[in-house]
Amino acid sequence: MDLNNEKKQRETKNTMEKRVVTLPDGTTLPSIGQGTWYMGENPRMKEKEIKALQFGIELGMKVIDTAEMYANGGSECVVGEAINGRREDVFLWTSSY
Repeated sequence: MDLNNEKKQRETKNTMEKRVVTLPDGTTLPSIGQGTWYMGENPRMKEKEIKALQFGIELGMKVIDTAEMYANGGSECVVGEAINGRREDVFLWTSSY
């Protein structure tokens, strides 16, 4: 799929908005989210990782899973930069072990 095509991006976003799960408190979330395992490990990839997360958010993937153990906290740093100024747009799932 060519996600550089605006029509495909709109279709993907519409699909994401239709495929949701409802939490016990009534919150609805897209059924597909973004994982961040391996993000934050390579400083040269940081900007690409941030842009990938932001693009996913734009497409409707508002659930982001991260954890302190991913890249020893590096993943959470990448996520923090990716969602800076748009924290209310995402459902952030993080855990520590």
